[in-house]
Amino acid sequence: MSWKTAYRSFYYATAEEPDDIRLDPATTALLVVDIQTTYLEDKETPEETERWRPFFEHMRNTVIPNNQRLLAECRKRGVEVIFARIACLKDDGRDRSLSQKKPGFNYLLLPKDRPDGQIVPELAPQGDEIVVMKTTDSALTGTNLRLLLHNMGIKDVIVSGIFTDQCISSTVRSLADESYGVVVVDDCCAAATLELHRRELEIINMIYCHVVQLDEALGFFG
Repeated sequence: MSWKTAYRSFYYATAEEPDDIRLDPATTALLVVDIQTTYLEDKETPEETERWRPFFEHMRNTVIPNNQRLLAECRKRGVEVIFARIACLKDDGRDRSLSQKKPGFNYLLLPKDRPDGQIVPELAPQGDEIVVMKTTDSALTGTNLRLLLHNMGIKDVIVSGIFTDQCISSTVRSLADESYGVVVVDDCCAAATLELHRRELEIINMIYCHVVQLDEALGFFG
């Protein structure tokens, strides 16, 4: 099944197939979201670490290697590479959005200079690649990314990273609302479980973005 027919929700089950996608490297950006060291560390208890083990393995075996390839191919083509990471400017995190202050999984206190808040070494930014720091789920809402994309003449954004049902979804919706063409690379993203990942891709596909596989995305450059 190709990207044109995959991940169809109820709304788009009978919709016509979308047009072919053609990406111009000069007006395309790759946005890698929140693949930070903290998310690959063991949890508070052995039991919780074990519960998350499928996610850890999926990240190490699939998502990170695929992002390495995606980054290499985009850099080779001259695509603008941008990273987003969760990082607060105040040590006590009082500058965070409400969603990152609430108790539970989404509670995030990652001062900007802490080692576990950095992009994983395997995907480290190179040269003058932009890294935006955010205290919101959306990489647009709480940063100057909107202005940066506009100033650089970007029209299309390829999105990868974590978590599909949280920061990826929020970022994709924000980009769509700003009228960017958005491509989400399925096998370069992850949620806590494959079920959550697939469900969210079905929700956002066709209306906010086009969900594709890595090989398909690279083919859009011709």
